[in-house]
Amino acid sequence: MWQRSVCVGLLALALGYLCLLGPELPHSALRHLSASLLGGLRRARSLEGRMVAAWQAAIVRPARGWARVAVGVNACVDVVLSGVKLLEALGLEPGDGKNHAVLNSRQDLKEAFAHFMEKGAAAERFFSNAESFHHIARIASEYPGAQLYVGGNAALIGQKLATNPDLKILLCGPVGPKLHELLDDNVVVPPESMQERDEFHLILEYQAGEEWGQVRAPNANRFIFSHDLSNGALNMLEVFVSSLDEFQPDLVVLSGLHMMEGQSKEMRQRRLMEAVASISDIPTDIPIHLELASMTDQDFMSNIMHQVFPLVNSIGLNEQELLFLTQSASGPHASLASWSGVPDVGVVSDILFWILKEHGKTTERASDLTRIHFHTLAYHILVTVDGYWGNQVAAVAAGARAAGTQACATETIDTSKVFLKAPLEFVTSQIEAPSKISLNPDEPVVHWHREGISFHFTPVLVCKDPVRTVGLGDAISAEGLLYSEVYPQ
Repeated sequence: MWQRSVCVGLLALALGYLCLLGPELPHSALRHLSASLLGGLRRARSLEGRMVAAWQAAIVRPARGWARVAVGVNACVDVVLSGVKLLEALGLEPGDGKNHAVLNSRQDLKEAFAHFMEKGAAAERFFSNAESFHHIARIASEYPGAQLYVGGNAALIGQKLATNPDLKILLCGPVGPKLHELLDDNVVVPPESMQERDEFHLILEYQAGEEWGQVRAPNANRFIFSHDLSNGALNMLEVFVSSLDEFQPDLVVLSGLHMMEGQSKEMRQRRLMEAVASISDIPTDIPIHLELASMTDQDFMSNIMHQVFPLVNSIGLNEQELLFLTQSASGPHASLASWSGVPDVGVVSDILFWILKEHGKTTERASDLTRIHFHTLAYHILVTVDGYWGNQVAAVAAGARAAGTQACATETIDTSKVFLKAPLEFVTSQIEAPSKISLNPDEPVVHWHREGISFHFTPVLVCKDPVRTVGLGDAISAEGLLYSEVYPQ
């Protein structure tokens, strides 16, 4: 960056020198030199700076925004600290990584952390042993430098939305005294949601390039685990739905279904059926957004897709959840075992298209699903069925901007602290005849269309040294919803 600036500066000095000492130069020559200088100045302005300026111009409030948003049902206190340092404090030695659907011991924790750290992928797991978990949680919360934050997708989305003074937020979830203290004053918690004890989730963060034994993280991310029974049983779902009559929201945001994976298969299926019944009780004129999270049980994911997706209008998910979803339902690219580097835009686009074509709203299908907000580290895509959502250029740009500011903990995007990781060229499908798109940083939101479904793509300016990765997806979805407009039907 500095080399480019020096070159442009020297060019400017040279031109000034020629103008001062060489008045006999022809005007055409001076004009040519001036044009070269201006071109150099334009090129010297970074891709990142041009993208930020373009986003700022594109991000406009919707004509008809939300006033009251109800959010539920998972909430907790996040204990955030270095994963490597906690494992060292627990006396665990580095070793080979191995995925575990449920953590039953410290050994399982060590192996699962190493597995996902090596991939640089986010993951969340249930720790089955209560006594062992509480011991680990005590060590984590007392570790020097450990920080306590609002946690749980619902609480994080509510907290992000509450920064807008024009919005009134209702939060239903298991809210203990510490969490209540951490929540924004603009968040209303019904008395039925209060409980005597907080639910703690441990967030083990790692930085890009950080090493633990033979494992080296390709990028910054986090590994989350808990022994959370209240959220795991969706204890507050019925309280949440019953609170809507009095609160009268114009948007409902639902999350926490993934927490049920810690339950037995029978309990999980019974609770999912009860959840479906409760969600069905929400008036159909209130749009519902469902935020997904890391899951491991394919049958459970498939059940959510078939039973819950038709009841909601919008979903939010990342690349791990998207791939797991298509694997669970034998969708397109289901044979892909894992992503390699930045997820291929064409592959992602194919899966998103399939979700809306197979499970979204059509004239023949009784489904309300018309919108998907996909986010991965390098880029975001907002996909909508035509005729149901507006202001999606602003919404996808706002989500990408939020990713850059929150990860770096800055009020606005500091272009010296971020970099462009998205591909500068990509194809829009790996199945059908694709369009090839070249990214223009002056128009960073790219739009394409496929059989009545619109795609809005934008790159993300990735934070070089992220301060905090937890809740990034929730902040992205919250910001995307804030700038979205649903059309009356």
